[in-house]
Amino acid sequence: MSEIHASTTIKVIAFQLIDKEYALPVHQVYSIEKLMHITRVPGTVPFVKGVINLRGVVTPIIDLRSRFGLSDERYDDSTRIIIAALDDIEVGLIVDGANDVLDIPVDAIEPQPEVVGSLGDEYITGVAKLDKRLLIMLSLQKIFK
Repeated sequence: MSEIHASTTIKVIAFQLIDKEYALPVHQVYSIEKLMHITRVPGTVPFVKGVINLRGVVTPIIDLRSRFGLSDERYDDSTRIIIAALDDIEVGLIVDGANDVLDIPVDAIEPQPEVVGSLGDEYITGVAKLDKRLLIMLSLQKIFK
C-alpha cells in the first residue's frame, strides 16, 4: 500500500492586471466569463461596479484595478470576469485577461517582500516564482473586505 502524500503543488488561475500577473487558487474560482452588461447599484463604493445576472444568480462585480488603486483603462476584448467564491459569498472580479491554469510548487511561493508604495500585505498572500514568471498570490478574504 502506498501512502497518500500531501500535494506539493497548488493549482491556480493566473490573470493579468496592467503588466503584472496575479493568481487565485483554482478551488475558489467557479468560472471565467466574458465581460457582460453590469447593472449599476447606487450608493456602493467605487470599486463595486454593480451586479450581473449570471445563470439566474445575481452576482456583485468588483473591478480589481479600482480595488487596488491602479489606473483605470477601457475594457477590451480580453477583459474577463472571474467568478470566485469564498465560503457562501460569490463575486465577479474584473481583470484585464485570464491567462491560464498553473500548478505552482508550494516551495516556489515566498512571503511578499516589503516594497514601499506596493499593495502591501493588504491583499497579497505571497509571490510565486515560476520559470521566468512572477505571480502575485491574492487573498480573496482581503479583497472581499
